[in-house]
Amino acid sequence: MTEAGALETLISQQVVIAMKAHDAVRTTTLRLIKNALKNKAIEKRAPLTPVEEQQALATMIKQRRDSIEQFTKGNRPELAAAEAAEIVVIEEFLPKALDESALETLVAEAIAEVAAASGQKPTPKDMGAVMKAVQAKLQAASLRAEGRIVSELVKKQLAG
Repeated sequence: MTEAGALETLISQQVVIAMKAHDAVRTTTLRLIKNALKNKAIEKRAPLTPVEEQQALATMIKQRRDSIEQFTKGNRPELAAAEAAEIVVIEEFLPKALDESALETLVAEAIAEVAAASGQKPTPKDMGAVMKAVQAKLQAASLRAEGRIVSELVKKQLAG
């Protein structure tokens, strides 16, 4: 998805396919994605860049993960399962998430870069700079990772 609006066009095509297949969950989720992207573009008053589209989708996934947590606590497994099904559909339109071992390597590289720039080994106080470096590396490589996991790995590596 290099050009603005390409993702929206793809999702519109997927909605038609899902409707013809009578896949209610997929159709509903795709419509939610399309509306979220359209609302974000209206809010911005300009077409979304691919990075902004990815951020909007990542936000949708985060909201659903929070909902799953709440539904699980509230003993509503059927609602949690519905949210999980939506996450699967949304993730189709995002770059692949890094696995934890590759993410650890990326965090170690970012820490080494921050150390080289400052001339000393980063401490937990330098977590913000390291997080910024990790996010920059992820974005440059068109990869994604959940912020909470990145944060935990950075904390662990800076402490140890």
